[in-house]
Amino acid sequence: MGIERWRPRWSLMGSPFHPLGRMEREMEEMVERFGRGWPLARWWGEPRGVGPMMDMVDRKDEVVVRADLPGLQQKDVEVTVEGGILTIRGERQEDKECKEEDYYCCERWTGAFTRSLTLPPGVEAEHIRATFRNGVLEVHVPKTKEAKRAKVDVKVE
Repeated sequence: MGIERWRPRWSLMGSPFHPLGRMEREMEEMVERFGRGWPLARWWGEPRGVGPMMDMVDRKDEVVVRADLPGLQQKDVEVTVEGGILTIRGERQEDKECKEEDYYCCERWTGAFTRSLTLPPGVEAEHIRATFRNGVLEVHVPKTKEAKRAKVDVKVE
């Protein structure tokens, strides 16, 4: 015997609006596919795959933000902090190398990107330092003395 989710009696007959719901989903998918990669696509939401993957690590004395930026150079990246928000901007230029080959597949993205992260409270934004090595950007944000963790001994009674 199979278990089936309960449905009201009228739903067993089928909804007259069922085809409209399916058409709405198909239209949303079509618009999403059509808008991918366009500069105006960010109006519809965050474009997938455009922008660096980032990690934020909380250490004892600092917060470290790492961003993977393969193929970029230091001159292509800009890091700013304003109002407690760390913003990383950059641009990857299109390769102009053109060879006569018999295939077409383009998965590498080009163009500008922006990623912003809200910094946790208790950091010293004016003492931020950033390093760029082997396609990885590391931003070191020192903590204030009050924000640094203090070790607390737990006593058993």
